[in-house]
Amino acid sequence: MTRQKYISLILILGSLTALGPFTIDMYLPGFSAIAEDLRTTPNKVSLSLSSYFIGIAAGQLLYGPLLDRFGRKKPLYAGLAVYILASLGCSLVTDIDAFIALRFVEAVGSCAATVAAMAMVRDLFPVNDSPKVFSLLMLVVGLSPMLAPTIGSYVIKAWGWHSIFVILAIMGFLVLLASRFGLGHTRNPDPSISLKPKPILTGFWSVLRHPQFYTYAISGGVAFSGLFTYVAGSPILFMDIFKVSGEVYGWIFAFMSVSFIGTSQLNSILLRKYKSGQLVYLGLSLQSIISVAFLIAAVNNWLNLYSTIVMLFLYLGCLGLTNPNTAGLSLAPFSENAGSASALMGALQLGLGAVASMLVGIFVKTSMVPMILIMTGSTLVAFIILAIGKRNIGEVKENEGGDVISAH
Repeated sequence: MTRQKYISLILILGSLTALGPFTIDMYLPGFSAIAEDLRTTPNKVSLSLSSYFIGIAAGQLLYGPLLDRFGRKKPLYAGLAVYILASLGCSLVTDIDAFIALRFVEAVGSCAATVAAMAMVRDLFPVNDSPKVFSLLMLVVGLSPMLAPTIGSYVIKAWGWHSIFVILAIMGFLVLLASRFGLGHTRNPDPSISLKPKPILTGFWSVLRHPQFYTYAISGGVAFSGLFTYVAGSPILFMDIFKVSGEVYGWIFAFMSVSFIGTSQLNSILLRKYKSGQLVYLGLSLQSIISVAFLIAAVNNWLNLYSTIVMLFLYLGCLGLTNPNTAGLSLAPFSENAGSASALMGALQLGLGAVASMLVGIFVKTSMVPMILIMTGSTLVAFIILAIGKRNIGEVKENEGGDVISAH
């Protein structure tokens, strides 16, 4: 594969991956404006975010079998069409309940892009290259929360909140065009794959019971729930506990993204010398040490604003190291049902993240300790799952045949 083709594929897969994060983050600055326009409260508007996450979870499991049965392109096109129509619908609503429902539909549509992108990584690249590709996709995902809210705030100020969803619809259409003309045929349809509930569940179970999948997908998902914990708890931590302004919080949030992005790119360099499994073990080991030290310092009230930022920066950096490798290793054993494996991995990650976010909402009030306790607990559980699961794997599948990709 030529360097030009390699870059083109990364850009298209990155745009597919970024669609979901942009759809989540870009409208956040408009909560108050939406509430005022639809004659409701910001709390009710926030339910549209909850319905979006539910839609993503449902879509993960929906598209896995569809991508394996019909190939990658048709389900992707159908999902993007649903996304475009739902986004346009969101721009026209006059009722908050309709808005919440359309956000669910929009999520189901956008999910096709995410699941297809993950499965296409498995189709297009040799297994030993997939962690590097996931690292590059993490760059796009990491940039999204830095850029989307800022862009959204300027768009809302200039043209109103409705225009956000018009822009998202245009983005969906451009991604559809890029996928149609920039992505080649990646997988033949497989009519033998049934879409009946029992065979689908059996297919998911066959993926879930694979030792390499459950070891790395579950340990990676539990570890990655620390990011959801941080995202859910950081507004309370910085604006309510440390009393920083919203503008300063935005800069802190952007700074933290640098850690996650930086280590996910460092991962590509480290993979030249180390195996993915070694980097997962290293990342989780460092994350365990940092989170325990963080918890001890918080319990003893040794932390101020700046030391808290440093500890979170280090913690998030570990996630940027482990997540691309656990994703690559989770999908490595699968070729015939990579779509189902990708969907199940995403659903596990999202479900575990939703649980972590819920715990933050219940327990994080006036102290940072509960948030750090959740982060530490999830990290240690992930490490234990990894340690136990590795005993059942035998030889980790990291490499198999395929065209060698040249980046030169």
